[in-house]
Amino acid sequence: MIDRKHHKVVFSFFISLLMSCIMSLVISIFNVGFVSNIVSIWLSAWAFAFVIAFPAIIIVSPLVHKLTSLVLKEETSH
Repeated sequence: MIDRKHHKVVFSFFISLLMSCIMSLVISIFNVGFVSNIVSIWLSAWAFAFVIAFPAIIIVSPLVHKLTSLVLKEETSH
């Protein structure tokens, strides 16, 4: 198992893997339809998308955390 101190990197890996998978499939089908070689088109698109998505999430996630904190109310204890 991976040490918990690597939580952000592991989370970024899995979220980029799954989101690039879903988005590349949807966009591939949207662009070319259900053609006979859709699986190879999608896998190629997924590989490219993941290579971009993983470092992008690593770089952008601190900004997203700050923006999220700005728009959410602070919790009040009662």
